[in-house]
Amino acid sequence: MRGGLVTVGTVAALLAAMGLTVLGLGAADNAVASFDASSWLWSTTRGELARVNGVTARVDTRMEVPGGRRHQMQVAQTDRLLILRDLKTGQVSSLDLATLQITATTPTAPGLGVSVALHEDAAFVVDAVQGIVRQLDPRALTPVGEPVRYPPGITGGTFDGAGKLWIGVPSEGTVSAVTAAELPETPGDAPPAGLSPKRVETYDVAEPAHELVVSTLDEGVAVLDRTSTSLVTVVGGQTQRAELTMTAPGYLPTRTSGQQVPVTVPGERSVHVVRDSREVKRFTVPGDGVRLSPAVAWAGRFYCADETTGTVYAFDAEGQLVQTVKGAGRPGPVELEVRENHLFINPPDSSTAQVVDDRNQVREVDKYANDVLGGDPPPVAPPPPPPKKPKVSKPGAPKSVTAAAGDASARVSWQAAASNGAEITRYVVEGAGQTRQVGANQRSLEVTGLTNGETYTFSVHAVNAKGEGPARRSNPVVPTAEVPDPPASVTAEARPDGTVRVSWPEADGQGNKIAKYAVTATSAGASAPAGESAKTELVVAAGQLEYGTQYAFTVTAVSEKGAGSKASPVSNTVVPFTVPKAPGELRASTVADQPGTVAVQWSPAVDNGRPVTKYVVEAAGKSVEVTDVRATVGGLGNGQNVTVKVKAVNEAGAGPEASTTARTVAEPRITVTGSSADATSVTVTFTVDAGGGRASCTAATGGKTASGSCSSLRVTGLTPGTAYTVTLTASNAAGKGTASRAQTTDPVYGIATCKNGPDGDQRTYCDKDVPGRNGNEIFEVTRQDNDRQAGWVPDGRRLRTYCKAKGEDVDAWIYNNNKKSTWWIQVEYKGKTYIPWAWLNLEGGDDLDVLPTC
Repeated sequence: MRGGLVTVGTVAALLAAMGLTVLGLGAADNAVASFDASSWLWSTTRGELARVNGVTARVDTRMEVPGGRRHQMQVAQTDRLLILRDLKTGQVSSLDLATLQITATTPTAPGLGVSVALHEDAAFVVDAVQGIVRQLDPRALTPVGEPVRYPPGITGGTFDGAGKLWIGVPSEGTVSAVTAAELPETPGDAPPAGLSPKRVETYDVAEPAHELVVSTLDEGVAVLDRTSTSLVTVVGGQTQRAELTMTAPGYLPTRTSGQQVPVTVPGERSVHVVRDSREVKRFTVPGDGVRLSPAVAWAGRFYCADETTGTVYAFDAEGQLVQTVKGAGRPGPVELEVRENHLFINPPDSSTAQVVDDRNQVREVDKYANDVLGGDPPPVAPPPPPPKKPKVSKPGAPKSVTAAAGDASARVSWQAAASNGAEITRYVVEGAGQTRQVGANQRSLEVTGLTNGETYTFSVHAVNAKGEGPARRSNPVVPTAEVPDPPASVTAEARPDGTVRVSWPEADGQGNKIAKYAVTATSAGASAPAGESAKTELVVAAGQLEYGTQYAFTVTAVSEKGAGSKASPVSNTVVPFTVPKAPGELRASTVADQPGTVAVQWSPAVDNGRPVTKYVVEAAGKSVEVTDVRATVGGLGNGQNVTVKVKAVNEAGAGPEASTTARTVAEPRITVTGSSADATSVTVTFTVDAGGGRASCTAATGGKTASGSCSSLRVTGLTPGTAYTVTLTASNAAGKGTASRAQTTDPVYGIATCKNGPDGDQRTYCDKDVPGRNGNEIFEVTRQDNDRQAGWVPDGRRLRTYCKAKGEDVDAWIYNNNKKSTWWIQVEYKGKTYIPWAWLNLEGGDDLDVLPTC
């Protein structure tokens, strides 16, 4: 089984095989049957399973789970089968990897507390809360024989390399192995009579009520006793104990490869390596914080992931840091799984993974390669600054220490002590001449061997890395044989307000009045008092139990004499739930290309025990409902400041809102900053407030238009010396904004040019006006008409021009570089008159095109 939990979509969506989107290789002719060196990895945001080939470090097949984004799933796989358990629904589905078809489904209680295990053709569902280990036929998910039953609150439930399923029983301080029964020939058929899974081995590994963590080996099991800080290995029927020097709780991977067992202590940021009966190495993991996943042994190295940074550190056999794998580079879970002669490093929240071969070569995997699934997930917000380190001190005193007498026994229970910055490692119970250690997640103890009629008082104190906290004493009790009967049954109900109602029939006091009932909550590997009640029901307050975790309850009756019964039968399993928390990291922004619209994104809300079925997004009276973590809200009006609210909805109802503000795109506003002109163009400079949108700009005047830059535009083709009003227009999705600017084009001047020639009369030709034709003559018309001559100007006279017109052909001959033309220029001379272009050279290059036609 895969270590830890992975995030996955609703398995119910898998029931129709055609509902699975398979990308990559076809499913026909067994093309997608799993083979050596491959592993299926989960991607949270996309709701996909990707099969990664360890040899090529490439994804060859991806399977989309419709509606499966941001759900949690437990995954077990072999070369042929994949079993999925959706934590939100409890549904277990078996998938044939040769066909990618769902072969069967079966329900379990939702939430944390049930796990699935798979080895070759043996499959088990382990209900840790109820203490029930049930074998299933993986082909049909039908029960095989009778289940193996344990006390409630077991732990473990993983196969070793030899095919034994190992179960830890904290209440007994034991670990035991279960072997699978042979499967019937036909899937779903009942097995032959008497064939059931069997508990074949049981070993004492700790005192009762110690906190146990289980990791299976290639053959056998390792059990970490957190309470006594020791590690027991069971191999070949032999047990060996290694004492550890830990000041905080340790963790094990669910499966350990090789002969060395790494024990990770996040509170110390250390890894203790155990072989045989001794601790052989201890090394420190770089960095800060306590979010370390259990170290995994692989190919002579130890790999430990820091879930705060997404970094994976590799240490050699001597504990020296030899490699750092950057990984996801952001906070989030990191799964380390040794499978098919490779180590697969998978951050479910990331698009990339890594594969490490048996030579310790690391290669990156793009889980979204050749993606055809649609839009990318929302951008990941930068990680928050690391929290300030809490002040660490010894723990506080346990709360509500109570004792109830039994027949030559007493049951002591208490509420958790304040940890004061360092995780509690154990509780110590003293009384009746005994000192007993109890696991930090147990918080109750049955003290036996007492004498009826004598008075006993017990004290309890907590221990953390800083030492022993103050003790709190219980009420005095007198053991007696006159104990009441326990309630005959117990019923639990999880309610939408976060409370859990536990009820039971009245117990028989055996001649004594029942004064109260004590209720104990049991979860996977843990038990703790839930409260006391004088009635036949107890409502456990909202938040006292962890949402999304399975719990079952037992009840003891306490008589008016203080005598307590045995525990009742265990109740049904419930999963506490309430409305979701507010969505996190809410961001709203202007949609630049849509009027009256804002875009909204957020991180998923904590679902508080039931899947989030939708999000409701509200802004300015408009509302939309979505199942993703992004939405757009339209119809809000342009240029509006709006408050955006988002709330998550689950079975319990709508949770609290997260809110932020945003502004819809507004009509552009133009501010003119300047203008300039030449003879035939006007340039206007300006700035544009695009209103949060994307603006396009134009300038228009005199029937001419320019477009392009929204900072400067030049309108060309204008008439020299003319006053213009330029209209600027900026447009975006919300509309248009305008501004205007008056600007006059520069006039064009020409130089009347007549240069005397070298010979005879040529030498005085241009000196003055004479009868007949002469240079630089000006007329009222565009021909050399003596009756319409307006005058004459000497060489070099500067004349303002207006326009050009066709007229009589004039040749300036040698007096103006043989210039000849039928164009005449209208000039300012005794009003608006005309001079042949042949006699007038325009300033700026004599470009006739700068003048419009008259």
